[in-house]
Amino acid sequence: MVIAPIRNVVIVGGGTAGWLCAGMLAAKLGKRGERERGIAITLIESPAVSTIGVGEGSWPSLRDTLQEIGLPESAFISYCQASFKQGSTFVGWRDGSEQDCYHHPFTNPAGYTEIDVHACWQALHGTKPYHSAFCLQPELCEQHKAPKQLATPDYAYVLNYGYHFDATKLAEMVADHCVKQLGVKHVKAHIEHVISQDNGDIQAVTTQCGQTLNGDLFIDCSGQTALLVDKHYKVPWQSVKDILLNDSAMAVQVPYDEQDTTIASTTIATAHPLGWSWDIGLQHRRGVGMVYSSDFAKPEQIEQCLKHYLTKRLPADAAEQAQCRQLSFSPGYRKEFWTNNCVSLGMASGFIEPLEASAVAMVELGVRMLCDQFPQNREHMAMLAVRYNERFSYRWARVIDFIKLHYAINQRVNDAYWNAHRDPATWPDPLRELLALWQYQPPSRYDVIQNEEIFPSASYQFVLYGMGFQTQSPALASSSDMLKRATVITDKLKAALTQYNQGLPDNRALLNAICNRYQQQSGAQL
Repeated sequence: MVIAPIRNVVIVGGGTAGWLCAGMLAAKLGKRGERERGIAITLIESPAVSTIGVGEGSWPSLRDTLQEIGLPESAFISYCQASFKQGSTFVGWRDGSEQDCYHHPFTNPAGYTEIDVHACWQALHGTKPYHSAFCLQPELCEQHKAPKQLATPDYAYVLNYGYHFDATKLAEMVADHCVKQLGVKHVKAHIEHVISQDNGDIQAVTTQCGQTLNGDLFIDCSGQTALLVDKHYKVPWQSVKDILLNDSAMAVQVPYDEQDTTIASTTIATAHPLGWSWDIGLQHRRGVGMVYSSDFAKPEQIEQCLKHYLTKRLPADAAEQAQCRQLSFSPGYRKEFWTNNCVSLGMASGFIEPLEASAVAMVELGVRMLCDQFPQNREHMAMLAVRYNERFSYRWARVIDFIKLHYAINQRVNDAYWNAHRDPATWPDPLRELLALWQYQPPSRYDVIQNEEIFPSASYQFVLYGMGFQTQSPALASSSDMLKRATVITDKLKAALTQYNQGLPDNRALLNAICNRYQQQSGAQL
């Protein structure tokens, strides 16, 4: 008996998740000339559903994704009004004091795999914040330095970076590229019915205008609606609201003030008594919002707090006129991500909250695994589904552990919201065990043991010690070889800091130069 190959992929839903999925699949596996195993990709999206457009931050992995899809970085930066993101800055998360600020940069501490960075920090730089003891990026971010120069090639870097971007524009740009350059078929229509096979697989979806779209593999990127994984397959949603209490957000887009055009090099996350705010600087505007729990605050309280925050960089009247948008979500993820011949991605798969910008990264990881291990036939698909479900159950659990770490060890004792987050009863068991272990030894590679871990041990150290956690590891002898190596590393960092200060441009200056150059080059080509 001949087993039919998997040749036709139907993606349900557009937005960032749907179009990045289409782009990566088409670039790696799409039909090209005489390629025998090239797959046909169709993306269907409702003409009435717009991109949520709140998650406007990425990890450095998006550079690889855009490059693989075939988009020039300068074109992406120009069209999507993108800026460089070099990490996250946390203000007020520890205890709310005036000096309470730490960074989680995209660059690991220098010598991280050679020395015990925590022990050397304590011995040599105990009065410095952990983030600046063996890492230059936080200080350069505070000076709003760009992570590269104009002469640096697309996607290359001096300092590791991701992006802040207009999510609606990104979806538009990738969609245009997918259709015109990568052969993706784009259907704008409402899905009316799902047609099933005898074995429970999806055979086709039909639209309100009478089209029938057959497929061998269906990918649900329809967001919170989850047309296939929820409405059709009824895959349970595993809520984690007992661990991560936030279930609401309020977002606003505001222009820069004429006298204040600085583009921050990080996502600025600021703690408030009733929640926390994100502040993302694009070229033409800022995306600002507050994340909170409906158990502790009402929308009108959050709106008042959000507009008060806006007055730090905007006149009071402009802040008051800002149009806020209310959003609700259920923090959690699917019990199963690959059911029969249907894979869920994006918010149809899971969503926790905007902290640390894991949403786009999880989409990238999902599509990358699908590209690398694409099913040859239905029998092969069943084997891959088991592996995929195991891997992403693990990954979502690690995202939850890491996000919870930001809250679990806070010292903001006067706020009920933060007290509730600190309650050990809300800690997941793996995090509770790690926090007990980390009293005696710093986070290390022995704590995050899978390949392609969602967050490396260095990220745990940045948050842990940024929040003031104490690890009672044995002190190093002043004559130890490790301290000698650490001193050499520190001296090299001092020299590099001088070079970077002189050679790296201001964030906005570089973005303006990239956009101007792209416009001149594209205009000349026309």
